[in-house]
Amino acid sequence: MRARLRRAAERRAPLRAGGRTTAYRLVHGRADGFEGATVDVFADVLVLALYADVEVGPLLEALVAECAPRAVYVKRRPKAASRLAPEALRARAPSAPVHGVPVEAVDVREEGLVFRIRPAEGLAVGLYLDMRDTRAFVRAHARGTSLLNCFAYTGGFAVAALAGGATAAANVDLSKRALAWAAENAALNGQVAEALAGDVFAWLRRLARAGRTFSSVVLDPPAFARGPSGPFSVARDMPALVAQAAAVVAPGGMLVACCNQHSLSAQRFGALVHNGLASAGRAGQPLATLGPSSVDFPAVPGERAGLKVAVLRLDGNALASTT
Repeated sequence: MRARLRRAAERRAPLRAGGRTTAYRLVHGRADGFEGATVDVFADVLVLALYADVEVGPLLEALVAECAPRAVYVKRRPKAASRLAPEALRARAPSAPVHGVPVEAVDVREEGLVFRIRPAEGLAVGLYLDMRDTRAFVRAHARGTSLLNCFAYTGGFAVAALAGGATAAANVDLSKRALAWAAENAALNGQVAEALAGDVFAWLRRLARAGRTFSSVVLDPPAFARGPSGPFSVARDMPALVAQAAAVVAPGGMLVACCNQHSLSAQRFGALVHNGLASAGRAGQPLATLGPSSVDFPAVPGERAGLKVAVLRLDGNALASTT
């Protein structure tokens, strides 16, 4: 087991080079020889996620011996987190580490940008590592643009866009706690992002009525959720979400549509996005098809990837000019 960990660490060496990135996935389940388990590195804190009935002891012992972490936290991932009560979710993500000392927060770097991680927060600790390449794409295409970050969580896309030269960025999320965390991340990078608290569907309608548009709109919804607009499912509701988002994408602007549902194929997801654009009367020119980095999220032959990202340039229409 320790030898497998060393091999996994060697494969991640390009990410650690230069010290600009201190957050990455060390173990990606079966691809690294660890069935049902992943390990994420956040500076000197490890987060061990278990997707099956895996015995913690041997892997924990190997991680401590090989990595000498300040703390190790364990998360037992359910198949459908949105269907569990808050008490059940808390039981799956204990606030105390299984090794080391409690860590309230640790600041990490991703290509030089700073993000605050809270390893005891719950199943999600502040940064989705598989989105690194997509954040980098947004950053690389941000100069002189404006960004609307829907389902913003802790504001990673806004931080990336502003770092890339965006003139403005707005985060939309139902959780005021998440938006406050996003504001922390922006401040850590010397930035300020607008916070729009509330339901994404409601905000998209409000922004469209006001004639407000953005150079880029990011849609990164949960696979399943419940909110003021009712239950949401990517497989059922993505076209409606894309159609509403298209109304606030400026002529020639960019739509970044994301999905992290394993049961949905890339082809089916692409069709959902294009159906939404068609219903909005917009055409989209594909710019990129993105996913997790192959360095720390290596693919397993024959296994469908979870994360799918479609980036499209939307045609011009009668919308107002970019704000």
